[in-house]
Amino acid sequence: MSLSRYFPVADWIRSYPQSWLRFDIFAGLTTAAVVIPKTMATATITGLPVALGLYTALAPMLVYTLTGASRTLSVSTTTTIGMLTGAALTRVAAETSPEQAAAAAVTLALIVGAALFAASILKLGRLSSFISEPVLIGFKIGLGLTIVADQAPKLLGIHFPKGSFIRNIESLWRHLPETSAPTLALGALTLVLLFALRLLWPRAPAALFAVAGGIAVSSVMGLEKSGVAIVGHMPSGLPGFKLPGFSLIEELWPAAIGIALMSFTETIAVGRAFADARDRRPDPDQELRALGAANLLGSMFHAMPAGGGTSETAVNMRAGARSQISELVTSAMAALALLLLSQVISLIPQATLAAVVIGATTGLLNPRELLAIRRLHYMEFWWGVSAAVGVALLGPIKGIVAAVIISTLALIYESTQAPVYALARKRGTNVFRRRSAEHPEDESFPGLLVLRTEGRMYFANAQQVGDKVWAFVHEAKPKVLVVDCSAIPDFEYTALRMLTIGEERLREAGIALWLVDLTPVALDVVRRSELGRRLGHERMCFNVAEAVDRYLALNQQTARA
Repeated sequence: MSLSRYFPVADWIRSYPQSWLRFDIFAGLTTAAVVIPKTMATATITGLPVALGLYTALAPMLVYTLTGASRTLSVSTTTTIGMLTGAALTRVAAETSPEQAAAAAVTLALIVGAALFAASILKLGRLSSFISEPVLIGFKIGLGLTIVADQAPKLLGIHFPKGSFIRNIESLWRHLPETSAPTLALGALTLVLLFALRLLWPRAPAALFAVAGGIAVSSVMGLEKSGVAIVGHMPSGLPGFKLPGFSLIEELWPAAIGIALMSFTETIAVGRAFADARDRRPDPDQELRALGAANLLGSMFHAMPAGGGTSETAVNMRAGARSQISELVTSAMAALALLLLSQVISLIPQATLAAVVIGATTGLLNPRELLAIRRLHYMEFWWGVSAAVGVALLGPIKGIVAAVIISTLALIYESTQAPVYALARKRGTNVFRRRSAEHPEDESFPGLLVLRTEGRMYFANAQQVGDKVWAFVHEAKPKVLVVDCSAIPDFEYTALRMLTIGEERLREAGIALWLVDLTPVALDVVRRSELGRRLGHERMCFNVAEAVDRYLALNQQTARA
């Protein structure tokens, strides 16, 4: 039990059916056809050598195979993590050599791994819930726009210093006359191939075909002589063990926290989305530990920050993967590529990799999800819009932080707007519903006002709820005010104190306050308070129907007297 807690592989490998092996091998080979070109393309987003992308398909993937709970999750670098990594490196290593930038990326992976591992020790797995789905959707749209703006110059064969999203768009427009016709033609043909394969043969490894085609054209036509940039020197062999440097930790740790949060959020979402019905739901803290170990060990073998990828995992699942054995096969194929294909990989045109990145990014640019949110909840739609705009204008890390703050503040504000409405009885039944002009036949009772509010009563909404209640009281001038508390989970001290004062004011005005249908927690709080002693059993009823019957019975007794 203790071993499988830290190494879930020990739990399932003992009962691994031999019949699964052929499925896992096929799935691993198929996933490798997607992972290998995509990791190289993602490395170009960060401005790093493509070898670092392939390195990320080695140690991190192997470590997650041993420590992760998901049987089919594919862990390497992702477009989102690549963009965040690139943004972090731009601030601290913009003017350095590729080797120094690579060293900074490895240090970043180390900090990301340490942050994830520390979060698992502190049981912070649930923090991922602070990024809501609308914010995540908006974040991905903003990220997609940023990636397209970042990769477009490579697709056109033009060069200028990179800056913010707006600055990149302006620079791109100014430098359009410098477009390289051969580079543009190659990039356009690659995009056409990618989208055609996606449309006509959805299960095909389109990225692999695109990269293979780019290599073939580059080799046969000598594109480098025509001014088409290629990957260039590619180190041969597997990465050696080396401890990352610590000189940039102070500059990189804020960005690393953001990358760690996004890596975990993406990974847990993908893991849950593609979880087998027979498997238990992934434990957030265990996934934090697995991702932390994957990044920590990966940093010691020259890997970039890593996380679970959506498209890679989807391919792995569709190809029939049964377990993480498939990821061992994928990792082995990446190792073979490094050992045997380094010279071939060096011929890949940069425009081809840019086209692969843009092709993969189109999945992020999906406004239909935001429009679907708008139809359901207008405020959450604006959370997504704020995330998209924030990422584009402020950068990925600041943008997501701003969107989380905005959505949290909006949620707090919304929680203070607790509804208060009057209830009436549906004629001929004991069903009470909101009083409205649509049901004029519903019964009300002279001298009795039944109100209902919803949500936890606490200091931020107590005054607002009280004002609404008094507005109803001044209009109806009842003898008895019944408050349906069935939708109030608890009373915070400030709210309970204000309710106690309200009961005094009502009593002075000759109005009795009754509370009905208190939840167990709220009932316990009220009973232990001064208000509970004042109300007693007589003014706390089981439900609204009982309160109405009691009120009518008291009226009859008064009439007889």
